[in-house]
Amino acid sequence: MNRMRKYIFVAAMTMIAALWCSCDDVETYAEMKEKERAHIEDFISEQGIKVITKAEFEKDTITDVGKNEFVLFEDKGVYMQIVRRGEGKMMEDGDRTVFMARYLEQNIETGDTISANLYASPDYFTCKREGDSFTASFTQGYMLNVYGSSAVPSGWLVPFSYITPGRPNDKGAKVRLIVPHGQGTTTASQYVYPTYYEITYIPEP
Repeated sequence: MNRMRKYIFVAAMTMIAALWCSCDDVETYAEMKEKERAHIEDFISEQGIKVITKAEFEKDTITDVGKNEFVLFEDKGVYMQIVRRGEGKMMEDGDRTVFMARYLEQNIETGDTISANLYASPDYFTCKREGDSFTASFTQGYMLNVYGSSAVPSGWLVPFSYITPGRPNDKGAKVRLIVPHGQGTTTASQYVYPTYYEITYIPEP
């Protein structure tokens, strides 16, 4: 009987030790966010990006492409470079506009291209402005097909406070974005990885 108790005790301790080790191998959310920040910092360094503050940016709302400037919106963690502002006008409060978008999406952690439509049919989404807030939903295109969600990533909407894409002779507004998981797609949010985007926005007539 004593031998049986000893066996049960050893088996239980072995199981507890195994569970303890497996728990140690699982990354916490805080650790994943820290790793994400490190990947973003490495990307900024490798790409020779000069980060400017929102206060500096809002003096003229220009990012110098020649100097590879990106403005950091600290409250969102999004970095933005405006390559081309557009020749139209900014959306006003209450406006609802359909936009055509061409984009490149890359996983900053792995360097892989996740999706793109630069040489294919564009994506479309409907954007609405209410006060200083923008909301948008995809109606068709790669992003909708890849992620199965109509929700436009919040990071995609950050530029709308500063860009003025127009029609009919405008090439549209073009931006480059570094987007942390919380402002990205549902998949980026789930797996906690940062994304780099190049996006051109053109309003439908």
